[in-house]
Amino acid sequence: MFKPVSLFIGLRYTRTRKKSQIISFVSIVSTLGITVGVLALVVVLSVINGSTSVMREETLKSVPHASIQADGGLREWPALRDALVRSPGIVGVAPYVSGEAWLRFDGGGEFVQLRGVAPALEHEVLQVNSPGFDALLEALGQEENGIILGLSLASRLGVYAGDEVTLMSLNSLVNRHLDEVMRFTVIGAADFGFYGNGNTVMVALGAAQHLFGNVSEAQALRLRVDDVFNAGLIADAALDAIPVGQRNQALSSSSWSETQSSLFDALRLEKTLTGFMLLMIVVIGAVNIVSTLVMVVADKSADIAILRTMGASRTTIMSVFVTQGTAVGVLGTLFGAVLGVLISLNLTQLLRGLETLLNTAFSPADVYMISYLRAELRGGDVLLICLSALGISFLATLYPAYRATRIQPAEVLRYE
Repeated sequence: MFKPVSLFIGLRYTRTRKKSQIISFVSIVSTLGITVGVLALVVVLSVINGSTSVMREETLKSVPHASIQADGGLREWPALRDALVRSPGIVGVAPYVSGEAWLRFDGGGEFVQLRGVAPALEHEVLQVNSPGFDALLEALGQEENGIILGLSLASRLGVYAGDEVTLMSLNSLVNRHLDEVMRFTVIGAADFGFYGNGNTVMVALGAAQHLFGNVSEAQALRLRVDDVFNAGLIADAALDAIPVGQRNQALSSSSWSETQSSLFDALRLEKTLTGFMLLMIVVIGAVNIVSTLVMVVADKSADIAILRTMGASRTTIMSVFVTQGTAVGVLGTLFGAVLGVLISLNLTQLLRGLETLLNTAFSPADVYMISYLRAELRGGDVLLICLSALGISFLATLYPAYRATRIQPAEVLRYE
């Protein structure tokens, strides 16, 4: 099979030779450096992707995918809900009222985030797919003044189902209207996500409206959409589709990516900085490629001189060493990518097996919010990592290859 002379010689130089064992060793180190760098990048970015997905899922247990609101609350929200629920991309719509309140139980108390919901509609927008939660909502609809507490909050206060607690709105507390207190019966505790379990309570919509002094209006409509990454666009499109004549007040929309932007912007920045720092491992491997090729050029100076006298151009000589260095980069990138993908796909099982073997927990649930590592492999990340590693490897070959083209055949062969 025809093979260009520069490719043939470059690949031949990559083979191990007894008289150049030091060069071969440095070449192997270069390959291992790039392999380790690519492997670390694939695994670590996959873990960051998995952790971000877990945080997003936990956040959306208490934060709406999107919401429609108006200044002063929504009047005639049932008609607006009927219009929104027919819009494409919207899975469910339910009203809610939220605000801060003071909860007291058995002499103790805490500030909580109170959410008033319509129990008959709330299941349409729930991110929590739990039969137990559905049962709590059903009981909330039957109990006149029932309340559901977050898991951590109930545990911290020592509250059990059937206990009675009192609630006072923050506004009443600030204005010292201490008689504006409502008594609620605890129905149970629910999982509102690890961002909401410590301070979230849920009551019926009517009770929340009465507590906050607004007995006729919903604060906003909570939307659940089929594509959380485009929740804002879906909400805006649904709002624009409502005829102006059916709007009795100015409406606006917001999505979880806007209300929680600080958290997820920080996660994206962390991923970028982590990837950049781990890319330095690949750069170190590329520096070793430079060292290898510089030694090869010195070792093969006579061969280069002979090739030049036989008519080889400077471009051909440069291509020989670019091929040799790039081959090291290709091998390291290939091995690193394959190993990184295999580890990422089986990371959870590997860590659990190691925990079982060592009889220890690397991330205890009572210390860390995420009690196990979950990797989410993305093809775009792997492709970007591989292209970056190959690009760095290619750039590392240019200077030594240029040095090879500057060799003068007459000066080298004079002493041969």
